[in-house]
Amino acid sequence: MRVLTLLGALVAGALALVDMGSMAAFAGQPHEWQMGFQQSATPIMDQLTWFDNMLLYIITAISLFVLALLLIVMVRFNAKANPEPSTTTHNTLIEVAWTIIPVLILVTIAIPSFRLLYNQVVVPEADVTIKATGYQWYWGYEYPDHGGMIYDALMVEDADLKEGQPRLLETDTEVVVPVNKVIRLQVTAADVIHAWTIPAFGVKIDAVPGRLNETWFKATKTGTYYGQCSELCGIRHAFMPIKVRVVTEEEFASWTEWAQQEYAGVDTNVSVASAEQSSDARR
Repeated sequence: MRVLTLLGALVAGALALVDMGSMAAFAGQPHEWQMGFQQSATPIMDQLTWFDNMLLYIITAISLFVLALLLIVMVRFNAKANPEPSTTTHNTLIEVAWTIIPVLILVTIAIPSFRLLYNQVVVPEADVTIKATGYQWYWGYEYPDHGGMIYDALMVEDADLKEGQPRLLETDTEVVVPVNKVIRLQVTAADVIHAWTIPAFGVKIDAVPGRLNETWFKATKTGTYYGQCSELCGIRHAFMPIKVRVVTEEEFASWTEWAQQEYAGVDTNVSVASAEQSSDARR
């Protein structure tokens, strides 16, 4: 038993080292042989990870309990071992137990679940506001508190990828946010329903035409984080990535100064045809 425990610890340690190595270049992106969530980068994702682990313990205990009951019934109450079946019709203690215990389990699950839901829905006072608009098949971004700069982010095609850039996740521009600051994210769509998602942030929110949805995140680690549209939105749904770069306050101030000049007066009313032509031109 100790040998198995030691082997398990060695395997877990090896996997952890592999994970750390693969996450060194990019803080948040999927990697080969990934068995769980991406590394958490926000308080909300920390809570989601904790809640998921708690549910795993509960469901494992329930599954083992049910398995034990099945084995006991198979061994003790088969026709050979128990030729004269019991005529018991009810048992008050058991009936009370199998009513109260599931209720207590559900309450144990519900309390942290509602707390997590509340923390996701209630947006604290924001330091930076970003508006994301979904198009077929790219994202448009606006920083209303920083000169109203507007720009689009299209996927980098395979032929244009540079070394180290992840396929189907890299974009030609990126969302830039300061670390340890509350970011209010307002999301809508111009055509069909999309969904803005960054797994490492624990953020997934629908982008609905004619409606402005709102969420928030607070990245606690600098780095580059990737996500994708998570709502089936057409033939190029899989080619609609999201890239967020988390930087220091000083770097964010420098970036906004540069971006206000770079994206000043940019026409973001891009049609599908012109977007495809722009992508072809970059090839």
